[in-house]
Amino acid sequence: MNADQLELVLKACDRETTAGRRDFAVLLLLSRLGLRASEVAFLALDDIDWTSGLLRVKGKGGRVATMPLPQDVGAAISDYIMGGRPVSGSSVIFHRVETPCTPFRTATPVILIARRALKRAKITGTRSRHAHLFRHSFATIALRSGASLTELAQVLRHKDPDTTRIYAKVDIETLRSLSQPWPGAAGEIQ
Repeated sequence: MNADQLELVLKACDRETTAGRRDFAVLLLLSRLGLRASEVAFLALDDIDWTSGLLRVKGKGGRVATMPLPQDVGAAISDYIMGGRPVSGSSVIFHRVETPCTPFRTATPVILIARRALKRAKITGTRSRHAHLFRHSFATIALRSGASLTELAQVLRHKDPDTTRIYAKVDIETLRSLSQPWPGAAGEIQ
């Protein structure tokens, strides 16, 4: 997705409802921080340092990273916690809205939230329609904004820098600007 499509998805969340507040916070974590569905699903109350504005992310392979918590993402999480999250003995932030209002136990609810949000916003022309699309969009937008592959690898918490190169393939416009005309191309044939 491009930045305009992403904004359409976020605007399609009805933040007057508990589900809308929850979905908006989930989608911001996916799109503004590039988190994986499982990282969002298992995010706990004690993973957020509100005073310092930091977020602890438990990623693949048991690796833990600390990331800055953007103000808009923190505000959305707070809005959900204060205005909709059920009282729970669980420290997991995100819960089902319908009874039973249990905490997320797998990445599936996040995947379904993303899928429904894309459908609500009538996003078409994407190869996939699931939560990982938000991570790819985050990466592509970051590259188009001038981030280097090294910086992106750090933010996405990739263990192997080669993993980050898949995002460069997606950024066709930037790749075109780097390419040279092929000798003897159609416009140069005499």
